[in-house]
Amino acid sequence: MADGISERHEISSRIPADAQARSQVLLVDDDPAILRLFRRCLEMEGYAVTAAPSVRDAEVALTRGVYDVCVLDLDLGGGDSGLELLPRLRERAPWLRVLMATATDDVGTALQSIRAGANDYLVKPCDPEQLVHAVGQQAEARRLERRIEALEDREEGERPDLQTENPALQGVLELARRVATTDATMLILGENGTGKTMLARAIHEWSRRARAPFATVSCPSLSPELLNSELFGHVRGAFTGATDNRPGRIQVAEGGTLFLDEIGDLPMSLQPKLLRFLQDREYERVGDPHTRTANVRVIAATNQNLQQMVADGKFREDLYYRLNVVGVTLPPLRERREDIPRLAENLALQLAHRYDRPARQFSADARAQLATHGWSGNLRELRNAIERAVIICEGETIRSEHLPFVTSTPLSGGPRAGDPISLEELERAHIEAIVASAPSLEAAARQLKIDSSTLYRKRRLYNGR
Repeated sequence: MADGISERHEISSRIPADAQARSQVLLVDDDPAILRLFRRCLEMEGYAVTAAPSVRDAEVALTRGVYDVCVLDLDLGGGDSGLELLPRLRERAPWLRVLMATATDDVGTALQSIRAGANDYLVKPCDPEQLVHAVGQQAEARRLERRIEALEDREEGERPDLQTENPALQGVLELARRVATTDATMLILGENGTGKTMLARAIHEWSRRARAPFATVSCPSLSPELLNSELFGHVRGAFTGATDNRPGRIQVAEGGTLFLDEIGDLPMSLQPKLLRFLQDREYERVGDPHTRTANVRVIAATNQNLQQMVADGKFREDLYYRLNVVGVTLPPLRERREDIPRLAENLALQLAHRYDRPARQFSADARAQLATHGWSGNLRELRNAIERAVIICEGETIRSEHLPFVTSTPLSGGPRAGDPISLEELERAHIEAIVASAPSLEAAARQLKIDSSTLYRKRRLYNGR
């Protein structure tokens, strides 16, 4: 036995430690003895393990946690098959690395499992060394996938969105960079699609915590009970379906950054608990009286007016001030129109590469549409529009007919299709179209045959309305 344990540790040491310590493993098997054995072996190696003895338990587990690797038994008893569960696993968690466990060393069964979507298979009974090694390989593969995803997200998000000619956004980014070097709690305000999550990630990357986790909690996406568990974690037996201990996002973010997205949707029942955590960095998991501490930096974001919510009694005033140690507001895209041409070109280049299409350029009419559109969805809407145009454009030039909004409202608060257009509205649209296509505001002023001060005054007047 001693030799077996020694060999097991020798094998697992070939897998990077962070692939083990941070990997979440879901075991699905109807045999309690197998579950106990597999769980003990994997927990000894540092994995966080959830055991599911049935299909239903596995599906419940997937609604409560995010897993990296699943060891799935082929024959789950009671007529249930791992092959039947596998597509549902893939639908709920397409990133999940699946090891199909089978009692027969049959090539046909193995091929069937792989074709159904499993990443590899494991023959039972197996030695602990084989289990640990097989799970370690899949955990390492998932770790590498996460690194690639993070790099792709950074490449797609930072390049088009964090470069700006807009003075207001330049000021926001300058302040964010300064605050990033501290552990101060930050509150990011802005409309939907303005890049709040992207800025939060950038602050994390600029900070001394950049090598530690960045964990996100989406406040509107879960019920108060599930949000409580998602944020703070829970222990086994805390509520119906809590079959295992589960770390919350606070624990997952240890040493790094916790991002609370759409904090305005945080239920009143959870606000005192979050307030205490922000004050003392202490919390309890659901169902656990033991107090825990955490070393995390907190960034929150919302598209709501928290001050008004405080006045209306819908958000705690003390929590608001704890969150808003340093606050920044991201301007909507309609207020940074000088950035639209570069944003559109960068997105077109990236998306053409993604879809294996030729590089795209924009016609004058397409540029005018981009410059005068209202952009109620901000950067998210811009990306959607460019993605659609790149896909449906058959040539190398994106024209106005390739854009999805050619008949929509050109400017926020402007005329709708069929409404009469005033001379002032025509002038505004013309100015923004010229500014969007000109290399600088000075060049736009020359093209418009007005001086720069007049152009600045007119744009300030229009953007203030």
